Amino acid sequence: MANEGVNKGRRRFLTATTAVVGGAGVAAAAVPFIKSWLPSARAKTAGAPIMVDISKLEVGQMLTVGGNVPEWRGQPIWVVHRSKEQLDALPSQDPRLKDPKSENAEQQPGYAQNAYRSLKPGILVMVGICTHLGCSPMFFGELKPEPFDDQWKGGFFCPCHKSRFDMAGRVYNGVPAPSNLKVPPYHFADGDKTLVIGVNPEGAA
Repeated sequence: MANEGVNKGRRRFLTATTAVVGGAGVAAAAVPFIKSWLPSARAKTAGAPIMVDISKLEVGQMLTVGGNVPEWRGQPIWVVHRSKEQLDALPSQDPRLKDPKSENAEQQPGYAQNAYRSLKPGILVMVGICTHLGCSPMFFGELKPEPFDDQWKGGFFCPCHKSRFDMAGRVYNGVPAPSNLKVPPYHFADGDKTLVIGVNPEGAA
């Protein structure tokens, strides 16, 4: 009778232990299965619009959408608050450019096919990837001679293969990059304080 009592107690203990361990195993196995239902970070950013606060972006400054701010479709986006001096200098560069009128429709939406390549003259929005081999150019915003161009009027210089782009992202003649920097779809919200990247303005094609 004593042995039977011990055996019953042991049986209950083993049964309970097996149930707990088995339940934990099922839960552990279910975690990756459940996670597979959730969209990955890449899937979230593959086509989702990105909202960026530009209310504190000062004249002459550039903000890179990437790092602390999510990239759009895996690409860094540049937002530049251009000065009047930078805008006034744009027409002087036309004779030096491959596509000064932005006639390559694949490089920008129709509403950015203008002298500034933007919805609003002061705010430039572009994909920060060189159209040659995908390097990321550097921002040189000052209107002063540079070692790579003694007639420099501000813009972007790619250190990989020395392609140059002006303050509207238009490519210069005589460099490896074949086309202007790309302008993504975008519009303004919240009284122009927020930039929505990935969505065209209402009514735009």
